[in-house]
Amino acid sequence: MRCLALLVFTMATITLTAEDIPPPTGKQIVPKDAALELLFTRSADIEGGLTEGPAVAPDGSIYFSDIPFGKDNGMILRFDPKTKKTTVFTDDSHKANGLIFNSEGQLLACEGAGYGGRCYSRWDVKTKKRTVIAESYKGKRFNAPNDICVDSKGRMYVTDPRYVGHEPRELEYRAVYRIDKDCTVIEITHNIQKPNGIAISPDGKKLYVAEHDNGTDQIDPTKPASPEGDMKIYAWDLDDDGLVKGDRQTFVDFGEEKGCDGMCVDADGNVYLTTRDSDRPGVKVVNPKGKEIAFILTGPPNQKVDVDNPPVGLPSNVEFGIGEDINMLYITVDKSLYRIRLKANGYHVQYGQ
Repeated sequence: MRCLALLVFTMATITLTAEDIPPPTGKQIVPKDAALELLFTRSADIEGGLTEGPAVAPDGSIYFSDIPFGKDNGMILRFDPKTKKTTVFTDDSHKANGLIFNSEGQLLACEGAGYGGRCYSRWDVKTKKRTVIAESYKGKRFNAPNDICVDSKGRMYVTDPRYVGHEPRELEYRAVYRIDKDCTVIEITHNIQKPNGIAISPDGKKLYVAEHDNGTDQIDPTKPASPEGDMKIYAWDLDDDGLVKGDRQTFVDFGEEKGCDGMCVDADGNVYLTTRDSDRPGVKVVNPKGKEIAFILTGPPNQKVDVDNPPVGLPSNVEFGIGEDINMLYITVDKSLYRIRLKANGYHVQYGQ
């Protein structure tokens, strides 16, 4: 286990210039001269992976995952907007990916595969005690828990795809589930190939899920590799019981682009989608009808990508702050954490704002 005292990070304030990244678009969302601010970049001695899952705590601090490849445990970090420092919450996250706080101030985590916990867990942030909420559906272990949101009743809506991991798969589908407060697991839908980011509209009537089907990723060596599939955002209407009603809807179609990872919503119902495409990496903001109204580039556009030149500036997830930072958008990009102040206010059902 690492010595936590060696893993305290101070903020490096770097504003990416127009020479590096063109300015954001969408004046109704982005103020004039708004720019990304770098808050954190990994310095720990771990390999590969990315930062993920920013989640705002009741005190306004931002918790986020640092997910490595291989047998390393992964970390959950905490950025404090008051001190502008990032510290280690835990250096054994069990490969936590998506995070969110509930109304009781507990940190909920999706623990992935590839030597991870393959479960949904809950952390007491004061004692740092971890509790497994759910690790299986109908007696079969989850594939690789990925992302999470909550509704007004405190129920968790979660995605369970599989992008990496050596562990044998037990479930037939990569599905979307709901985990109730009594830990009952309900399948919401498996009418999707690889569910990734997930969010619920502010009125609680619409469920958004990212379809990010990048093929088999050589997860199962006994099967031939399959080509990339759909890159879309699907939407489902939710009934009064929080279950899907009606047919699946295509909310956003990325076409030939690489599509979305994580997402969040603002108070007006606009949806913020992290697009991991080397031609246009960034946060795509769409209105409740799925029309693009703003775009925040997080990396250089039209990158030349090959073995010697991997893409940079790829975002993985987004989260708004609360309180005086309700219009501050936090973005995990590559192995870093950024933020940008917007005109729009975020929405967090668990905090009533």
